[in-house]
Amino acid sequence: MTAIAPHITAFLQERLPIERQASVHTCDAYAYTFQLLLEFASKRYRTRPSLLQLEGLDASLVSAFLEHIQEVRHNGPRTRNARLAAIKSFMRFVEFRVSGALEQVRRVCAIPAQRADTRLVRHLTIEETQAILNAPDGTTRMGIRDRAMLYLGLAGGLRVSELVGLQTAEIQFRAQYVDIHVRGKGRRERMLALWKSVSQSLRAWLAVRGDPGVPELFINARGQPMTRSGFEYVLTKWALVARAACPSLALKRVSPHVLRHTCAMNILHATGDIRKVALWLGHARSDTSEIYVRADPAEKLEVLREMMPPSLQRGRFRPPDKLIASLRQP
Repeated sequence: MTAIAPHITAFLQERLPIERQASVHTCDAYAYTFQLLLEFASKRYRTRPSLLQLEGLDASLVSAFLEHIQEVRHNGPRTRNARLAAIKSFMRFVEFRVSGALEQVRRVCAIPAQRADTRLVRHLTIEETQAILNAPDGTTRMGIRDRAMLYLGLAGGLRVSELVGLQTAEIQFRAQYVDIHVRGKGRRERMLALWKSVSQSLRAWLAVRGDPGVPELFINARGQPMTRSGFEYVLTKWALVARAACPSLALKRVSPHVLRHTCAMNILHATGDIRKVALWLGHARSDTSEIYVRADPAEKLEVLREMMPPSLQRGRFRPPDKLIASLRQP
């Protein structure tokens, strides 16, 4: 029997951060996957997680775990597939360390991903966007911070990890613009030049930010770097306040990624070019941005203007006598 703990430790501390140069967010996501998996396996085998054996991590256990997170934790297909991808990556790592586990690895890696529905992206209208931006109190220190965060998230289309990870050294004020150096997903970096209004909101925050001793631009009330959950809390709070001015927000779930989708839709409306959307958002491929074309009704209206539908012959429905007689019955 082979203890699983040393292999998971090596995978998380050597394979991902050193050999694969994975980002901190990827390492955290994989670590959380194995936390859930080992807790599930511990209950299934009635033993402590530290005493679990590699042989117990077989295809039947992994399949049961995936079913568990969907039925008990109510995870969707995308989350399920992300957990499965982390487990498969670990099993391919084990393949080179434990020669006797080849058949076990092959069976786990053969578990198929679950197909997920491709839904239309959710985004905010101009009125909803303005209501959220107007919600924070611009006369308080935290209100100035929240306005700057929300404005930057909407104008730059930043992922929440990119927004909270932005450092003061990565913003440069230039005349009426501000240049933002974004460290994006997959270690892809990009530069964004944003408007004077964004520059003014960031200058206002820097004027009251102080010197907490951390490089991150946005900090919480304790002077520590803003976290993903912290920004989600701020956004949810102001979205609830904004409902008074824009009741349609009550029908929408406003998440940090909705701000990114809103920015993408605004760029698509302004330019009509998905390549520019991909460049702005930092997508690895332009076809990733096609989801915004499917959600944009303006693209369909252009098709209607360019296309002539076939005509139908006019006709008039004449009901049969039995139908008229049944309608006249009391």
